[in-house]
Amino acid sequence: MRILLIEDDDRIAEPLVEHLKNQYYVVDSAQDGISGWELSQSFSYDLILLDLMLPGLDGISLCQRLRSSSYKGMILMLTAKDTTTDKVIGLDAGADDYLVKPFKLQELAARIRALSRRGTEILPSILEFGRLKLNTTSYQVTFAEKLLNLTPKEYMLLEVFLKSPTRVFTRSELLDKLWECNDISGEETVKTHLKNLRRKLKAAGCESEAIENIHGIGYRLGTFK
Repeated sequence: MRILLIEDDDRIAEPLVEHLKNQYYVVDSAQDGISGWELSQSFSYDLILLDLMLPGLDGISLCQRLRSSSYKGMILMLTAKDTTTDKVIGLDAGADDYLVKPFKLQELAARIRALSRRGTEILPSILEFGRLKLNTTSYQVTFAEKLLNLTPKEYMLLEVFLKSPTRVFTRSELLDKLWECNDISGEETVKTHLKNLRRKLKAAGCESEAIENIHGIGYRLGTFK
C-alpha cells in the first residue's frame, strides 16, 4: 500500500513515517496542504493521512479538493480536535475515518487495516502459491517450510505478485507502487531487486522461474516447483 502523510509537526510525522515503513508500507510525506495536494496529483495513493490544521491549505479544504478531483482512495483525518462537530465536518468533507491526537501507533495500524478491508475483497493473512507462503501479519516468507531472509523491498515485490498472481506488472508500475517519491531509483533498481528475489527463492529450493519476465511487457508470478 502506498500512503501519503500530510502533517506539519515533525515530532508526529517522523516516528509515524518510520512506523509505517516498518509495516512494509511505501510512505511519502508533506508538511503543508499545498505540497500534499501536488503530491496527490503526481502519484497514486491508496491512503492519505491528513492533518486537520495545516499551513497553506487546511485539511478540510484539501479533503474537499481531493474528493472533487475524483480521488477514490481512503482518507484518514488526524486532528487534536475531539468534538462531534469537528468529526462531522471532517466526514462530510469526504474523510473515511477520524483519529484524535494523541493516538497510539498500534491504533493507527488497526484503523488502516480496517479501512483497507472496506469495499474490497478480504485477503487471507497468509498468501500461498504452491509451496510458497507469505504471512502479512508476521511479515515472514517461507518456501517449502524454509524461512527466506528477504529485504523489505523484496518482501513487498513478492506481496504485490501474490496478491495479483495472474497480472503482469511493468517496471514503472512496480517503481510507482514500491518506491517513495524522493527516492531517485530507476527501473534498473526494480530489475536488481527481482534478480535477488529470484536468487533467494532458487537457493530455498524453487526449481522453476518464480517471477517470469514477459518480454517487452513486464513481470508476473511464475511457477513454484
